[in-house]
Amino acid sequence: MQPRCGRAWEGGSIGGTGSTPLRWTSRRTVFDVDNRAEIREFLASRRAKVSPDQVGLPAGGGKRRVPGLRREEVAVLAGVSTDWYTRLEKGHISGVSEDVLDAVARALRLDEAERAHLFDLARAARPSRAPRRQHRNQVRPSLQRVVDAMVAAPAFVRNGRLDLLAINTLGRALYAPVFDDPSRPANLARFNFLDPRARDFYPDWDGAAHTSVALLRTEAGRDPHNRDLTALVGELATRSEEFRTRWAAHNVRLHQRGSKSFHHPVVGPLELAFDAMDLPADPGLTLTVYTADPGSPSEDGLRLLASWAATVAPTETPPHSAPTSAPTSKDG
Repeated sequence: MQPRCGRAWEGGSIGGTGSTPLRWTSRRTVFDVDNRAEIREFLASRRAKVSPDQVGLPAGGGKRRVPGLRREEVAVLAGVSTDWYTRLEKGHISGVSEDVLDAVARALRLDEAERAHLFDLARAARPSRAPRRQHRNQVRPSLQRVVDAMVAAPAFVRNGRLDLLAINTLGRALYAPVFDDPSRPANLARFNFLDPRARDFYPDWDGAAHTSVALLRTEAGRDPHNRDLTALVGELATRSEEFRTRWAAHNVRLHQRGSKSFHHPVVGPLELAFDAMDLPADPGLTLTVYTADPGSPSEDGLRLLASWAATVAPTETPPHSAPTSAPTSKDG
């Protein structure tokens, strides 16, 4: 057995959770992860958000010791015994069928992102002989060319850690304050919580902060073996009370489309729509593109931003692009 390896999102070191560190064991090629504390805290936090009247149950007599539903109420709604659900909420999720997980998800009124997170936690709890997920810190040259070809819209490729691995000229101009930090790869979560300029850059800083943490929490459930993610969470939890508070909430989300406000230091306010697309050929990477409504002040702002970007000499090559090479069957 390997030595115990704690993860920042499970340890008491980040405050606010009181949970037990994850433990890894390996037997030949079988990988196992003990994420019972994560499961317990996620289910308990979702249960606390649902009141009896929301699910058509009587409030019942007596003062409730905790907000939300009681365990026995969740059990009734899910069609399982109270003892069985109590055991599940204590983290004993390995081997639970998808039908039962679906029933629990419905009882707790989980949204799409929360349901996917519950299934990710269950998947991670099962011993597996499959090789661990490879973490991408570079993009293929052809993917970088795709991003560069988008000249009228800011575009970038990120991983689940919110590292910016590839970005086009307009995207780099939009996120110029993020790239002022010499640390590479540039990281959106680190900028949000450790750079005071983020509160000016994002008019809705609180919303941007919640989104960053929810995306990191989602990735932690999907990829609990990611040591780079562990290191980032540990860094942010150590240095930012705002991050610690949000991390302890166990909120997750899907981030596929929406709108975002910026206050750019050169061109001023920008209201942009975004579309984010997972890249099936590059598991773990997401392409995000921003656009402005036609004829809007933000469209004029993007044109002004493009003009400004053209006058600024690039100071470095794209930080994590792979070296240019001859095309292969997987690359172009």
